[in-house]
Amino acid sequence: MSVKKRMFQAALFLLIMFLTFYTLFSGRNLAEIGRCVMKMSPWYLAAAVGLALFFVCAEGFMIWYLLRAMKAKKDGGKASSLFRCIQYSFIGFFYSGITPSATGGQPVQLYYMNRDGNRGSDSTVVLMTVAVVYKFVLVVMGFGILLFWSGPLRSELGSYFPLYLLGLSLNVVLVFLILGVMLFPKVILKAALFFERLFIRMNIWKTSGEREEKIRDFIDSYQSAVTWLRGHRGKLLCVTFVTVLQRSSVFVLTYMVYLGFGLSGTDALRVILLQASVYIAVDMLPLPGAQGITELMYQTVFANVFTGSYLIPSMLVSRGVNFYFLLIVSLGVVLANRFVKSGPRLKASLSSEGQARFSQRPE
Repeated sequence: MSVKKRMFQAALFLLIMFLTFYTLFSGRNLAEIGRCVMKMSPWYLAAAVGLALFFVCAEGFMIWYLLRAMKAKKDGGKASSLFRCIQYSFIGFFYSGITPSATGGQPVQLYYMNRDGNRGSDSTVVLMTVAVVYKFVLVVMGFGILLFWSGPLRSELGSYFPLYLLGLSLNVVLVFLILGVMLFPKVILKAALFFERLFIRMNIWKTSGEREEKIRDFIDSYQSAVTWLRGHRGKLLCVTFVTVLQRSSVFVLTYMVYLGFGLSGTDALRVILLQASVYIAVDMLPLPGAQGITELMYQTVFANVFTGSYLIPSMLVSRGVNFYFLLIVSLGVVLANRFVKSGPRLKASLSSEGQARFSQRPE
C-alpha cells in the first residue's frame, strides 16, 4: 500500500471520528456524561473488555486451528503458534477498522502469514474459510431475527428498519456470490470479466491486466477453500460453532454494559437482539469502522433501553470497548510487528549481507 493511500485512509478515519463525536457531544452536558460513565461497575466493565478481547482472539484461534489442520508449513518450517495467530487477528482488526467495508484486513494478514513461513495457498484457504463462515453465520442470524422477531424489530428500529434490510441484503448477495464462486466458478468468472469490460467501455474503469489477474486469483482462492472444506466437514463445523460464539460475544457485551450501570427492566434477549440488529445493518456499509452511522443508530434503537441520562454514556462504553479499545490494542500489535520484530530481521539481513560481501573480498 502506498504512503499516500495510507495517509488518505488515516485522514478519512480521523475526519469521520471527529464528525461523529462532534455530533454526539454538541450541545450536551459533558460533565454529566462523565459522571454517568464513572458509575459503570468495574466488574461488568472488565467482563465487557473480556468479551471484546475474546471477539478478536477467537478469530486467531480459528486461524491457528485451520493452519494446524492443514499442516501449513514450508519445508523445514512450522505452522504459526496460537499466540502468533492471535496477533494476525489483531492486525486484521486494525486494518479492517480503518478501511471502508473492512476490506484492508485480510491482505495484510496474508502478508504476515506468508512472511512467517506459512504456505501462501494454505494461508489463503484459511482466511477465505474464516470469512465465508463469518458471513454465513451473520446471514443466518439476520434471517432468524427477521423471521422470529419481526414485529419488535420493526418497532424498535423505526426509521432504521430499511437500513437493516439493506445490510442483510448486502450480506445475502455476498454469500450468494461466494457460493456461486464455489459451485460455478467458470460462470462467475465470465460474468466478472463481462462487467469489467462493460465498466471499461463506460469509462468507469481503466484497462488493467492486473485487475483481471486479481479476479482470477480471487476465484481460485475460493475454489481451493471449498475443495479443502469438502474433505474436512468436522473442521468446518468446529469453526462455525466458534464463529457463533465469537459474533454473539459482541452482542452480549452491550448487556454487560446495561447491567454495569445498574439498570433493570429489559431482558437480556432484547438487548442482545437489538445490538445484533445494529451490527447487521451497518456491517457492509462503506465507512471505516462503520463510524457515525453506528452511533446514530444506537441512539435511536436503545433509547427505550438505556433510559434517562444513560443513553450516551452506555454508547460511549459499549462502542469504546468493542471498537476503539480494540483498535488501540490492535495498533499496538501492528507497531510491535512493524518496528520491534523488524529490528532483528533487519539486523540478521544486514549481517548475512555483510558476510556475503566479506567472503567475496579478494585476498
